[in-house]
Amino acid sequence: MVDVKLLGLWYSPASHKVEWALKLKGVKYEFIEENLQNKSPLLLESNPVHKKIPILIHNGKPICESMIILEYIDETFEGPSILPKDPYDRALARFWAKFLDDKVGAMVNTFLLKGEEQEKGKKEVCEMLNVLDNELKGKKFFVGDKFGYADMAANFVGYWLGVFQEASGVVLVTSEKFSNFCVWRDEYVNCSQVKEYLPPRNDLLAFVEARTQASASKA
Repeated sequence: MVDVKLLGLWYSPASHKVEWALKLKGVKYEFIEENLQNKSPLLLESNPVHKKIPILIHNGKPICESMIILEYIDETFEGPSILPKDPYDRALARFWAKFLDDKVGAMVNTFLLKGEEQEKGKKEVCEMLNVLDNELKGKKFFVGDKFGYADMAANFVGYWLGVFQEASGVVLVTSEKFSNFCVWRDEYVNCSQVKEYLPPRNDLLAFVEARTQASASKA
């Protein structure tokens, strides 16, 4: 019997990437909700280096870091491919996945910081959005004609970014500035492979509003 556990957080885009991959492959798993203010012994012993989620535990063996977990799932379980079969397309998918994954921290901080640091963050995020706007012109998916690895990595810009904008009042994305990106985003959140697995927007919005307000009170 396959024993698969996922340690994560309901509001975490990184956790949701892994859940998408498991569901795409048809893998049954147990989701264990963590508390970052009181990390479980299982989390600490499964990821002693970074002590963070998500963590996939397969037959007692932990795998850490969301994008590494996606590749592990793709290579381990039968079902639709997550990474493209073609070597060039696979390289492209990894490139865009890393590009997107590397920008998540900067995007979150832009909504939580104030003053000069926030303005610096806005500039960095707008530069990233400009790159994506050019890349996504006329595209439904990042690589090829089906949902895959890079699209999973895009879940923050495709969904969470809009929630952070609404919660904070800091608007970075408009159809006037980034028309191609906005067309892609609207198709992305309504794609059946995406929409089915997104956390409820109202719940996520309430959580992010509370987080941004807490951050503002500390500033």
